[in-house]
Amino acid sequence: MPVRAQYPAMLDVADRKIVIVGGGQVALRKAHGLLAAGATDICSVAPQHRDEMPPAVKRIVAEFEPGHLEGAGLVFAATDSAEVNDQVVACARQRGIWVNRADFHEEQIGDFTTPAALRQGPLTVAVSAGGSPTLAAKVRDELKNHLDPRWSEMATVMQELRPTILASPKLSRDRSKLLFVELAGDDAMTVLATRGREGFQSWLLERYPELAQG
Repeated sequence: MPVRAQYPAMLDVADRKIVIVGGGQVALRKAHGLLAAGATDICSVAPQHRDEMPPAVKRIVAEFEPGHLEGAGLVFAATDSAEVNDQVVACARQRGIWVNRADFHEEQIGDFTTPAALRQGPLTVAVSAGGSPTLAAKVRDELKNHLDPRWSEMATVMQELRPTILASPKLSRDRSKLLFVELAGDDAMTVLATRGREGFQSWLLERYPELAQG
């Protein structure tokens, strides 16, 4: 059965209660990925948990029950039992909660899959390969050698700079669009890499004096 087409999205998990049903290697991998993405409210439900489960993840030592999904905004069915995963998916669906299923099932499938991710600071590259996680991981690892370190540095700067640009009362919409295009260009990233943050700020104000305060 071919994998259905999926819509790629980046999900903010910082303030979302997340329930991982399972305590083994797959659940551990999900927990690490969620923590790396900024999740702060994660619990793992399982009769046993791997010792390596991060301290930031709350452990609930129990067999899964529907009540464990109370208040959850995201659910991961990550046990080694197809029957339990079936139950988790069904319970999540009944409550309107997005659920990810770690194992494959043609009928009781989850709502989303987790791609192979490559992170460098705020820069995230996600790879999906039509249901083949091994191939996706291979492509991700190959891409790692081709990422320009200047990209992650600019992404870090843009986290602070973008709100300032959008809130500037003196910068027109057309000038803002032009600025964002220029910041993604090679010249801007070279200035940042060679002259540092202060040099980059001076360069930016020379080109866009509207950003100066006062």
